[in-house]
Amino acid sequence: MDTLVLDHRQINQKLDRIAYEIVENNPDTQHLILVGIHGNGFEIVKILAKRLKDIQVENIQIIELKINKKDPLKEEIVTDTSLSSIDQKTVILVDDVINSGRTMQYALMKILERPVIKVKTVALVDRKHRSFPIRCDFVGLTLSTTLQDRIEVELNQEMRAFLV
Repeated sequence: MDTLVLDHRQINQKLDRIAYEIVENNPDTQHLILVGIHGNGFEIVKILAKRLKDIQVENIQIIELKINKKDPLKEEIVTDTSLSSIDQKTVILVDDVINSGRTMQYALMKILERPVIKVKTVALVDRKHRSFPIRCDFVGLTLSTTLQDRIEVELNQEMRAFLV
């Protein structure tokens, strides 16, 4: 049976808080690059970009990063924009759920091929089952789960997250 862990209102509150945390932790940033991992990570980036603009962050660029989540080395990690655009910028890497950290780690390695100023990470839900040395700087909800559990995030009209 699915258990609701975040409803529409809660997800909106979490994303608002994350947007403010990003601004508070990057006060001198002239230009923010939001990189969303394909799927829900990129959908969250689009939501965060709008909220950051509402907070008066003017120069925001969004990039979609496509990665094979099951086997990151099987296919090339690609972006919808040349990564040279992130040079000497602050990058915020975003995904919906972080579990083992593998997807975020390989995405981060791709970003770090460029000379960025700083990289911060965002996840709506952090499950804390790390196999890789990665942590999230901004998290909506930290949730204790078993390894067999799954978190599914729906970012449609209703926006909600389930423990499956």
